Amino acid sequence: MGGDHGPQVIVPAALNFLRNSKDTALILVGREEALRPYLAKPHPRLHIHHASQEVAMDELPSKALRNKKDSSMRVALDLVKQGKANACVSAGNTGALMATARFVLKTLPHVDRPAIMTAVPSKTGQTHMLDLGANVDCTAEHLFQFAVMGNELVRAVTGLDAPRVGLLNIGAEEIKGNDQVRAAHEFLSQSALNYIGYVEGDDIYLGQVDVVVCDGFVGNVALKTSEGVAKLLAHLLKQHFRHNLLTRLSGLVALPVLNRFRKAVDPRRYNGASLLGLRGIVIKSHGGADVLSFENAIHIAKKEILCNIPERIEHQVAAHFVTPESSE
Repeated sequence: MGGDHGPQVIVPAALNFLRNSKDTALILVGREEALRPYLAKPHPRLHIHHASQEVAMDELPSKALRNKKDSSMRVALDLVKQGKANACVSAGNTGALMATARFVLKTLPHVDRPAIMTAVPSKTGQTHMLDLGANVDCTAEHLFQFAVMGNELVRAVTGLDAPRVGLLNIGAEEIKGNDQVRAAHEFLSQSALNYIGYVEGDDIYLGQVDVVVCDGFVGNVALKTSEGVAKLLAHLLKQHFRHNLLTRLSGLVALPVLNRFRKAVDPRRYNGASLLGLRGIVIKSHGGADVLSFENAIHIAKKEILCNIPERIEHQVAAHFVTPESSE
């Protein structure tokens, strides 16, 4: 029921996903009377679980957690906790989703804070970034935990044995950065991760790093800026090709290349951010997602289920943070 468009996007996206994924069932959680009109006929692998409330996109997370115990968001997360669903995908209020997921599912052992992670396009494929908004203020220890969790997710979903991990900073020199970043740099330098040192904003897209670690404030600004640049490029290309008859004809000739370019940078194909560090799989879709975007978020959830992401992260966090003395 969340996001900017609600059932009119979520239901068609679910049906598209089921056409492309024959071994998966979906549960639509929300007000049944609002969902039924978008289902022309019953589907054997699509079920409706009624929830009487919904969380507004501008609602305070604390209010949603306290007063919306039968919201579609809360009920969906309860289904994951109860083992009736393997993952939750939501386009709803990010703060409320994070707060509710943390309350319902709890964090994994030795994980202080969950983090939001997503993939962005790069010259050689994809770069994964975290945190993207869950934690505005982070300690060096939090950044180190994010690195361990992000490293394990990328290992699982890409097959890379040793992803290149970089720490986002305002320069590559050792003296650059605030106290938290420099302290996290020391932790990472002494770890078993394939840590390549500091990276700058432009490195995110150059294909030289697989996991970029930062706090949620910086990460969210970087991500939204990138989305804005992609939209600007698309607008400028369209504007210039429509300038006159000659440019319109040039556009027709260049159309196959332009279509490939648009597909490569289309943020809809990267929609679906993972909430890492929880005792369950939760995927956050962009609030303004269209059908293609939300379907992609469901595919990410399925991939994380098949890769057993929470179990893998729990194992790796224990390997990095639990000493024989602390486990006694």
